[in-house]
Amino acid sequence: MGMNVGSGSAKGADPEPMMEMNMTPLIDVLLVLIIMMIITIPKQNHSVNLNMPVGTPPPSTTQPVVVTIDVDFDGTILWDGQVVPSRQDLEAKMNAVAAMPDQPEVHLRPNKLVEYKVVAGVMATAQRLGVTKIGMVGNEQFQ
Repeated sequence: MGMNVGSGSAKGADPEPMMEMNMTPLIDVLLVLIIMMIITIPKQNHSVNLNMPVGTPPPSTTQPVVVTIDVDFDGTILWDGQVVPSRQDLEAKMNAVAAMPDQPEVHLRPNKLVEYKVVAGVMATAQRLGVTKIGMVGNEQFQ
């Protein structure tokens, strides 16, 4: 018994048919289709068009009124240096600020050691009552 190794063909014998598909032309066609699809897809804009004011704003003639709210390490709330005894008093003062047509700036200065829930409660009260000009002061102590 002998074994025929190699693809040598005997005289008069037909070559064996190829049993696997040639994938190269199929891959080439798919790559061309992908490139054509990428070229024809319109550019997506992820921008928001805003109508911004033109020119420089006029200089402010008056200094803004500033209200300072300090939150001490034990949760004591101070309104411009005076202790606010209860949450109702704080809400009354915030209602007065929110009712003004030109609201004063509210600067919130929490102590480094105060619990977050106290500061979050003051900010939530301000938001709920409509105080729009509020900012945190003294953030450099938290770094």
